[in-house]
Amino acid sequence: MQETLTVETTFGAGKTGAALDQLCVDTIRALSMDGVEAANSGHPGMPMGMADVAHVLWTEFLALDPKDPHWPGRDRFVLSAGHGSMLLYSLLHLSGFGLTQDDLRQFRQCDSKTPGHPESFMTTGVETTTGPLGQGFGNGVGMAIAERNLAARYDASVVAHRTFAIVSDGDLMEGVASEAASLAGHQALGRLVYLWDDNHISIDGSTDLAFSEDVLARFRAYGWRTARVDGNDRAQVRAALADAVSQEEKPTLIACRTIIGRGAPTKQGTAKAHGSPLGKDEVKKTKELMGWPLEPTFLVPQVVRERWNVRQAEWQRARSAWDERLLAWRKSKPDEHALWSRQLTGALPSDLEQKLPVFEEGKAGGAPIATRAASGIVLNAVYPYVPGLIGGSADLTESNSTHLKEASELSRTNRAGRYIHFGVREHAMGSILNGLSLHGGFIPFGGTFLIFSDYMRGAIRLAALSHLRAIYVLTHDSIFLGEDGPTHQPIEHMAALRAIPNLVVLRPGDAQETAWSWKIALERAQGPTALVLTRQKLPVFDRNGADPVALARNTERGGYVLWQSLRGAPPDLVIIATGSELSLALDSARKLATEDAPGRPANVRVVSMPSAEIFAEQDEDYRRSVIPRIPARVAIEAARMQGWERWIGEDGLAIGMNGFGSSGTDKQLAEKFGFTVPQVCAKVRAWFRGLSRPAR
Repeated sequence: MQETLTVETTFGAGKTGAALDQLCVDTIRALSMDGVEAANSGHPGMPMGMADVAHVLWTEFLALDPKDPHWPGRDRFVLSAGHGSMLLYSLLHLSGFGLTQDDLRQFRQCDSKTPGHPESFMTTGVETTTGPLGQGFGNGVGMAIAERNLAARYDASVVAHRTFAIVSDGDLMEGVASEAASLAGHQALGRLVYLWDDNHISIDGSTDLAFSEDVLARFRAYGWRTARVDGNDRAQVRAALADAVSQEEKPTLIACRTIIGRGAPTKQGTAKAHGSPLGKDEVKKTKELMGWPLEPTFLVPQVVRERWNVRQAEWQRARSAWDERLLAWRKSKPDEHALWSRQLTGALPSDLEQKLPVFEEGKAGGAPIATRAASGIVLNAVYPYVPGLIGGSADLTESNSTHLKEASELSRTNRAGRYIHFGVREHAMGSILNGLSLHGGFIPFGGTFLIFSDYMRGAIRLAALSHLRAIYVLTHDSIFLGEDGPTHQPIEHMAALRAIPNLVVLRPGDAQETAWSWKIALERAQGPTALVLTRQKLPVFDRNGADPVALARNTERGGYVLWQSLRGAPPDLVIIATGSELSLALDSARKLATEDAPGRPANVRVVSMPSAEIFAEQDEDYRRSVIPRIPARVAIEAARMQGWERWIGEDGLAIGMNGFGSSGTDKQLAEKFGFTVPQVCAKVRAWFRGLSRPAR
């Protein structure tokens, strides 16, 4: 122990200027090698190659506050190349974010603060969960949109900051990055600066195997500024960053030509430095060439800590100056400051329920209405009261009913706009929504057809993994969208979305349930929500004489008894349905309960289950009160039926889709695939009579 302290105290002592900078860079390289070696797993090459770039960025340009990691005035740093996570962990350790040397030693170990790829919900100072390449790139664009929007709406001297990212060759190969880059250039996000680790190596070998385009020409075509530097020449990196932050007209991509695994005598510049440890012998030789002590591992020289202490003091001075500007703004414009503060907290109006529109029941004269149309009405009703609500559609504004009538459109000339035209870029839209959510102060939503949720599934999964509040407005939810045919008719998509942990899927059965679904989505702060909505008009239910609002409020419990032929008695048959099939279930139940046929069910119950995930979270007594454990349980959904066995049992009847849809009108398709009242009744009747007599 004493020997370790001696090395930490004496090694590098007295170094200043460029020599000290080099020692700081070598510290990052050594920590990264040691972390990967200790785990016997990881990617040492990227941190070793990008250490110079990261050092310049973090010690000279990036504005942070380790004592207040969520300081709203901080710059955002995204490590899109998440495989190089030891680079970020080393920086967080050196800069005082509370990540200890012991945490570094636990790299890639179960439940450690240093997982294999950065995870925002686990490690203080990590802005976004990255790993799947291209996602961090899109997240950064979302953060930059958030910053520009806030700066246009409030005091720019307080809310303006920059978004920096390190991106890899792999990031730039992924399609999501191209989508996001195109939109960033279109929006002229000038305070967005990306540093490309241009090391020419991917897992398979040289990037020339599959990647030979002129990347900088491509980005210039997108509307970006570009530069090319030697990534191991700190003076060049410094000059390029200074130029990038001197303007706000366009986003900037700086190609930093680096050597992966820089300093490793036999593995630098090769794929062997990418995805596996260097090995003990290579680490030993690398440290010897660096003039670095072989022991102790995870060494941080005292002089390096002192250099970082200087940087932390600079950050605190910058924070104090920001606090003074904040105070001046609060005094001069208290109402504006209060609105910003409220937006940052994500607070919703205390009377949100009263802001929701009430849709008249069918018997009271209410006309049928598609749930996508009802969603648009709800969205516009609550929008004025939720300052952080922002979003748009992937070129389907009218089809998704996402248009905000009182909101202006976000553009390079109107940064304050709260409606975003994402273009036909579903994957980027999902990733940008995550960036908006991660930035803080926003409740983002994005619309597309349910069938195209496949394009953004990667981003949806990361939102669920990262516990992000994002809302997906997914319309045209079934085969009943009609003539567009099976390419546009989602069959497996609801089951696929329901399979994602921490994603709540809501498929409301009428307009009233749609209003409550929006309330759930807005209030749900620990994960994303998918609203699955119809194209075709649906009746607003006459809820068996009950208060329609009071009964629809049960949407918040995921499932509830919508109708029962004989109230107060145990049911003989339970029919569960969602969305447009809920009205089919109700009409079929009424026919089954009133027909004159031997062995018919005497008491039929219809259960609306807009969200199986929320219903599963209810206590068992409530679940059994809605769906008792009787043999006669039926589920109806015009989709694949995976997952429904939980609610109807192995012997229950599942009326769904076994294949793809077809072109035709909704009525033709209902007849073709067995979703008419006579067809449903015939299936249920034959199945019910085959059961043993239900328990009463």
